[in-house]
Amino acid sequence: MITVQNLTYTYPGANEETLHGLNFDIAEGEIFGFLGPSGAGKSTTQNILIGLLKHFSGRVQLMGRSVADWGHDLYEQIGVSFELPNHYLKLTALENLNHFGSLYSGQTHDPLELLSWVDLQDDAGKKVAEFSKGMKVRLNVARSLIHQPKMLFLDEPTSGLDPVNARKIKDLILRLRQQGTTVFVTTHNMSVADELCDRVAFITGGNLSVIDAPAALKQQYGKREVLVAYRNGAEAIEEQTFALDGLGHDQAFIQLLQTAVRLETIHTQETTLENIFIQVTGQELSA
Repeated sequence: MITVQNLTYTYPGANEETLHGLNFDIAEGEIFGFLGPSGAGKSTTQNILIGLLKHFSGRVQLMGRSVADWGHDLYEQIGVSFELPNHYLKLTALENLNHFGSLYSGQTHDPLELLSWVDLQDDAGKKVAEFSKGMKVRLNVARSLIHQPKMLFLDEPTSGLDPVNARKIKDLILRLRQQGTTVFVTTHNMSVADELCDRVAFITGGNLSVIDAPAALKQQYGKREVLVAYRNGAEAIEEQTFALDGLGHDQAFIQLLQTAVRLETIHTQETTLENIFIQVTGQELSA
């Protein structure tokens, strides 16, 4: 669905490139995460993909067609949810969706059904000016889906959401993927990426450093160890680490299981995407 080869971009008047030769492909029905701190080049890349930034160097194709060759018909195929809400504040949620739905020539979703997907059905008649930030973010997501796009671009889709509503948005994204929608997610939230993405790309300073599945990255960079926390009485918790390979024949591990007064926890020492990002790029995500 997306092919990017040697993509470079320099903002007008800037002395240095913002993007330095990016290369990646995104398959149909894939959730692809573009991960990095603020200023890394995430939004610049997305804005090129959706046709907002021109005069780049390299090859960028959407659905087998150069992004430069797409006209307004591109927006019949893609949906975009920006991080910062941008609605008509004097209109209600339902009026916003009805208005944006009228801009498309193809079949659209029922706006009330969309509002139920993001748990705003009870606020359909409320002016958006009265919405909280989280409600506006959810309305952003609903608006991006009004025209049943084949490809979805989501910028920080759970920003400002409480855990319950964040879970609903993540479940919605996964459901859309099951229905064949291709999703491009830009975020600095590694837990969101870990839950949602089939593959992730790390970007810092306009460079891509790694592209792989989250599980593969954690296996590659994690420790193959098991940490056992236990008690041998009322004293403080003790811990021991054992190699994961050959664990079933490790006599010290077996003896601990048999003799410890109380086992508290047994955990494999998996790393996190955030730790991997720091290890690979040398940068903090909050940078």
